[in-house]
Amino acid sequence: MDDRFNTIAGWVLFAGIIGLGLNILSGKFFHGDSPERPEVMGYVIEGVVEAGAKPAEMTMAEALNMAETTISAGEGVYAKCTACHTITPGGANGIGPNLHGIMGKQIASVSGFAYSGALTDLSGQVWDWDTMNEWLKSPKAFAPGTKMSFAGLSKIEDRASVSLFMNGAGSNLPVPEYVEAAAETETVEGEGEVVETDGEAGAVAAAEAEQNAAAEINEDDA
Repeated sequence: MDDRFNTIAGWVLFAGIIGLGLNILSGKFFHGDSPERPEVMGYVIEGVVEAGAKPAEMTMAEALNMAETTISAGEGVYAKCTACHTITPGGANGIGPNLHGIMGKQIASVSGFAYSGALTDLSGQVWDWDTMNEWLKSPKAFAPGTKMSFAGLSKIEDRASVSLFMNGAGSNLPVPEYVEAAAETETVEGEGEVVETDGEAGAVAAAEAEQNAAAEINEDDA
C-alpha cells in the first residue's frame, strides 16, 4: 500500500515540476496581457501627438493679442523685477539696469551699468518682442554666463504681459498683429459629387470619397 502511495505521490510531484517548467518557458516567449510597444512604429499618423509630447508653444504675437494680456497684468508680473530694476524715467541702476524705454533699445546699452560679457557680446541685437520673450523665458539659456540670477517666466502669457508693460514705459513699439491661420480647403470631385475638406482631415475624406466612387463603378460594371 505504501509503495503504491509513494508511486502516486511521485507522479504527482513529477507532473507539478513539468507544469512549472512549461510555465516558466512560456513566460519567456509570450508576454501575456502586457505586450511591449514596438521600438519602431509601423506607420505614423500625421497630426497625432505622441504620448508624453508637449504641444507647441504659441507665438509671442499670438500671446500679445490675447484678451488677458494687458499692461495691468504685466505690471503685476513686473513686481518680481522691482528688487533689481527701476523703470521710471531717469531711474537709477540697481542690481540690474534701469528699464525705462528698454523695448527697442540695443542689448547692453543702458548708460552707466556694468554688463557682463555674456550680454555685451549680444550688443548688436535689439530688445524686440521675440528677443525679450526668449530672455524672459530663460536668461541663462539666452545669454550663458549672464550675471542675472532670475530663473525666468515659464508662461508665455506672463512674458507677453510684462513685455507689454515695459513697452508702455517709454518705448511704444507697435504690437505685432496676429491672424489665425485659416484651414486649407481642397475640392475633391467624386462620382457625381463634390466634397470640400479642411486641412489634413481633407486628405482622409478625399481618400474615402475616391474609394466610394471606385466601389460604385465596380458595382455598376458587375
